[in-house]
Amino acid sequence: MATYKPWPVTFTSGSGALLRDTEGNEYLDFAGGIAVASVGHAHPRVSAAIAEQAAALIHVSNLYGTEPQQELAARLASLTGGMHSFFCNSGAEAVEAAIKLARRHAGDVKPGARTIVATDGGFHGRTFGALAATGQPAKQEPFRPLPAGFVHVPYGDADAMEAIVGDDTAAVIVEPIQGENGVVVPAPDYLGEIRSLCDRTGTLLILDEVQTGLGRTGRWFAHEHSGVIPDVMCLAKALAGGLPMGACLARPDIAAAFRAGDHASTFGGGPVQSAAALAMLDVIESEGLIENAAHMGELLMKGLDALFGSRATVRGRGLMIGVAFESDVSRAIASAAFDRHLLVNDVTPSVIRLSPPLVIDESDVARALDVLEEVRDEVAKA
Repeated sequence: MATYKPWPVTFTSGSGALLRDTEGNEYLDFAGGIAVASVGHAHPRVSAAIAEQAAALIHVSNLYGTEPQQELAARLASLTGGMHSFFCNSGAEAVEAAIKLARRHAGDVKPGARTIVATDGGFHGRTFGALAATGQPAKQEPFRPLPAGFVHVPYGDADAMEAIVGDDTAAVIVEPIQGENGVVVPAPDYLGEIRSLCDRTGTLLILDEVQTGLGRTGRWFAHEHSGVIPDVMCLAKALAGGLPMGACLARPDIAAAFRAGDHASTFGGGPVQSAAALAMLDVIESEGLIENAAHMGELLMKGLDALFGSRATVRGRGLMIGVAFESDVSRAIASAAFDRHLLVNDVTPSVIRLSPPLVIDESDVARALDVLEEVRDEVAKA
């Protein structure tokens, strides 16, 4: 179905930050499969883990246990202060689980609280519940009526959040950095103010770290930059090294609100996906990719600011970067970069997003900046 407008290329192989097409051309990937290919394409340790597990056991459903899933749950708990995991197949499904968990939890401890407060410009997925939480009317309009019980306030405005969160609020869901809205970074104290508000009102704080999590911003999770601890957290994208996998994590006391039969996922946390995720986490740790994301992100942002600073705003954290232009030129820039075999994402009409694999080095940064300098000059002449 024509749900995408794909670029005119077919890729056949990749390694690290490079992709190769059917004609043998090589592309530098600074889109990263939409922030998925964090440890690079076809990382040998991830590929080997997938092959080894697939040769042993692919699927038994969640009616039975598997060792990779149990190990992954324990590993994520060790990274999150003991959070429990519900495994699924995508970020949208992780958000759906979080919404249901919030409603279930509120029924136990805050009767009558059903409302989910989200933010304008936020993006949480395209299934109906996640779409209702998404604060982008253009994505919602063709599919109304959407599920009720969601309200939106301006992103970054803690006062607006304060004015609406109350006795009827089950949860607040927010991205630490808005990705699909053009890499919008809030003020440093924003998440802390929301955390305090949720604590005062007995409201759950759900952080959507589908795009920001797992090292992308130079920390394991973006909320660590603010010193904030969520009640519930959604992960996906990079989690299984490119295989479809999501996770809804929650503090144990909150996770206990789910009873058997409340939620399910036939394929969620399958042994192959879990083995890939374990290998991906091992690679991030052993290769120092969180530190590399912070360092390469700093170099890349400085270079982009030098190239575009007079005509655009460079924003982001780590290797989640947006360049926001004063006019709708992002498609022209992405297209010109594509012609030079550099992949970037025109995430909005006026913003390009760069989310390269965390394995990039200084030569990759220099190569991308050289291409973008040519692109800048070409678009300026057009």
